Amino acid sequence: MPSDGILHAADMLSKRADLTPDRVALVELETGRRYTYAELNERANRLANFMHDRLGVQAGDRVSILARNSIVYIDLFYGLPKIGAIFAPFNWRLTSRELTFMFNDLEPKVLIVEPEFVRVVGEMRADVHVEHYINLRGAGMAEAVEYEDGLKHVSAGEPTRPAMDGETPYCILYTSGTTGNPKGAIIPHRQILFNAINTVISWGLTERDISPVYTPLFHAGGLFAFLTPILYVGGRIILARDFEPAASLRWIMEEGCTVILGVPTLFQMWMDSDYFEEADFSRVHFFISGGAPCPPALIRTWRERKNVIFRQGYGLTEVGANCFSMTDEDSVSKTGSVGKPIFHSRMRIVDPVTGEDVPVGEAGELLIWGPHVCAGYWRNPEATANAISDGWFHTGDMVRMDEDGFFYIGGRYKDMIKSGGENVYAAEVEAAFREHPCIKDAALIGKPDKTWGEVGFLIVVLEDGKSVTEEELKEFCRERLARFKVPKEIVFADGLPYSPYGKVEKVKLKEQYLS
Repeated sequence: MPSDGILHAADMLSKRADLTPDRVALVELETGRRYTYAELNERANRLANFMHDRLGVQAGDRVSILARNSIVYIDLFYGLPKIGAIFAPFNWRLTSRELTFMFNDLEPKVLIVEPEFVRVVGEMRADVHVEHYINLRGAGMAEAVEYEDGLKHVSAGEPTRPAMDGETPYCILYTSGTTGNPKGAIIPHRQILFNAINTVISWGLTERDISPVYTPLFHAGGLFAFLTPILYVGGRIILARDFEPAASLRWIMEEGCTVILGVPTLFQMWMDSDYFEEADFSRVHFFISGGAPCPPALIRTWRERKNVIFRQGYGLTEVGANCFSMTDEDSVSKTGSVGKPIFHSRMRIVDPVTGEDVPVGEAGELLIWGPHVCAGYWRNPEATANAISDGWFHTGDMVRMDEDGFFYIGGRYKDMIKSGGENVYAAEVEAAFREHPCIKDAALIGKPDKTWGEVGFLIVVLEDGKSVTEEELKEFCRERLARFKVPKEIVFADGLPYSPYGKVEKVKLKEQYLS
């Protein structure tokens, strides 16, 4: 999508710090430190100058991190764009095998590592090339720079901006691929800017809003659902290192949070915690659930027990975390809907076979167009061409629109399950199991689960004369994939149902095992 220089997002924090320098922007719960906008911007400037002046990071270079949530993510997210560099965080839940592919695809110039992840870095260090390693929180890697020491000895002044515009890559976020290989979604400056603009306008955010962030900041949801829009409009973010149900409810109350994002799993955990009954949400404007469809029964229970506004949202890494909006009143009368399309966005519902728009009320594939759509996939023109056509992003999600213009998510055309807000692609899991010498074939389907929304249910066919236990297979998978991708249940079958084209007919498997 064409743009000019004014559409870059490198000055977002600088401008906000100029407008409201002394206002508290962020509270880091782990340390208790409260940062003003001026202090956040100073740290971002130091990060940019440290990277550029001491480590030689230039425009277009990638800088990555393996760490849990902390102020360092904010430094990187707002500092790197000031020198035209690209922020590319990695999912710390992944194994060294999974990460090695991403590292070699991305080729980051710098990697920042916490102690907890030194081992996994060590396992892949011989197979990847990273020019500079940085120790965080005393990680102790040899020949690595100490993060905070690096920031102390550079200027806090604004770095010189290189030439950039709305198409300049701001960050790269990896999403699992249906073929098994993760893809790096290129998030350009215009997408960052319009995600903030769209969310502030469509959701009615103001400088008085306060929002907690406990979801990982390597996720689009953690970065873009509330963090970026609220810091854009001048509100306050409460940053947690991890999620703990009872503790998070306490500080939501203590900090006076007004808008709260969660995934269905978190809302269930909150409701099951001992602190839920005494939690006072009188200062909360609304809760919003994203990441996976939220069961209407869970929404109704929250409303009945806590008398709160509860909305549903929808987004993808490639098109932004916030694609729809609804009023407080509509959230009740249209329970189950994700709302209407946000500002500065166009949407179509098409027949996935013919590409023609479907009538109102009928299901089809959701296509999205607008300045909040990604620029494609890193070093993957084939995947980019398959996903984006004439500027329209093909989501692979099945939706319908009612006569009032409200959208409902009906399922996924792409073969994927969502477990606790994490995408688990069947092809990747099945491929891992097929490497086992006892496995002839395998098929993954999603099984409904009260806590996680869905969990993996794997049907395997053994090679003739071979034997293996369910636990042995799970352990085999744990060595190759992140724990959240390991199927919750594995069953053995004599065969799988195949179509005339050789594809496993998963509808039949769901009828057989889940009915």
